[in-house]
Amino acid sequence: MAPPSAGSGQASARRTTALDVEEYFAPQRTPSDDLPQPEPLMKNLTLGVLEVLAGVREVDQLARWLGEDAFRVLVTRANLSARARNARGVLPTRPAYRILSTHCFSPADGVVEGVVIASGPARTRAIAMRLEGWDGRWRATSVGLL
Repeated sequence: MAPPSAGSGQASARRTTALDVEEYFAPQRTPSDDLPQPEPLMKNLTLGVLEVLAGVREVDQLARWLGEDAFRVLVTRANLSARARNARGVLPTRPAYRILSTHCFSPADGVVEGVVIASGPARTRAIAMRLEGWDGRWRATSVGLL
C-alpha cells in the first residue's frame, strides 16, 4: 500500500497512488515563456535531418530533439534512402545545404510550427516541423521533408 501523503494522518488524508507517481515522473508540458527561441533548433535540426538522409549522420544523434513518432518516421526514411543509395551504388557524401529562410508561428502556448527552406547544390528543400515544449526544452513531434 502506498504511504499517506503529508497531512494530519487522518483516514481522509489523500494517499499517493501509482497513477500519481506516474504522472509526476511523466514528461511535463512547458510553456513558451520557459523555453529558448525555437529558430536555432529548427535550423540545426533541418541540417541534421538532411545529413541523416544523406547517410553521413546516425539518426540516434538527433533522438534527443525528436518525439517518438518523428524519430520512427525519420528512421524509416533514412533506411529507404540508404537502400536507394546502395541500389544505385552511390556513396554517402556530406550535403552542402545552407538555410535560406525560417518561418514559424505559435498556434498554442508551448507549441511552434514552422518551415525551414534549405538550398543545396542540386535542389532546394523545405522541411516542415512542429516543436512542442516538454521538460523545459523543445522536441520535434513531427518532421516532414519536401
